[in-house]
Amino acid sequence: MARPMWFVNLLKQSFGLRDIGAKMTTWPVLGRVMERALFNGHRTGDALFYLPKDTVVINHKIEEQKNIVVPSRAVEHFINEANHIFLMNECICRAAEGCQDYDHDIGCIFLGEAVLNINTKLGHLVDKQTALSHVKRAREAGLVHLIGRDKIDSVWMGATPSTHLMTICNCCPCCCLFRFLPNLAPKLQKKIERMPYVHVKVTEDCVGCGVCTDGVCFIDAIHLVDGKAVISENC
Repeated sequence: MARPMWFVNLLKQSFGLRDIGAKMTTWPVLGRVMERALFNGHRTGDALFYLPKDTVVINHKIEEQKNIVVPSRAVEHFINEANHIFLMNECICRAAEGCQDYDHDIGCIFLGEAVLNINTKLGHLVDKQTALSHVKRAREAGLVHLIGRDKIDSVWMGATPSTHLMTICNCCPCCCLFRFLPNLAPKLQKKIERMPYVHVKVTEDCVGCGVCTDGVCFIDAIHLVDGKAVISENC
């Protein structure tokens, strides 16, 4: 059942408390209740993946590689396979945070039969080409795709069944909901995973300066270990 707008507005107003809510998942009893209500782990097959950007600006010329499959192809594949595509009018995270760096109207895309239960005041159904153009705009704006099945989205939008809903978020480093990841209970942190077969590597050229550990990865997946950057399985 679609959620009323007063409920959505209440979520926006409480968005700043997300870190507190994340820490509550570590509490013995309440944590288990929250896990069951909002995450439900492997029972519903929940899994989210961050996709690295297709390109990284380094201000140097390099030879173009013609045979590389870029991460955005994964997003395009699922859009092309979807029968129902719902485009949000805005990113609820950026709208709630009053983001000054990225456009609020680059909202999430949801795929699957469950989108037919989303409140139409939040967005509208679109065709595949519109969705593909939208995710391209997101990438060009410097946003990062998060893709997968997330029960939280099913709960707050009333988009059921959750097993028939796929999320494609276009995340900014300043406002993404999953900035709370480091504060979640350890087993819930595992719901965000590295996209299989997509790897970001630290080369031998790393000098351990630590610049990449300070605000570069907004899910806190980069750390210095023995004087060298190490990227965890979350990224």
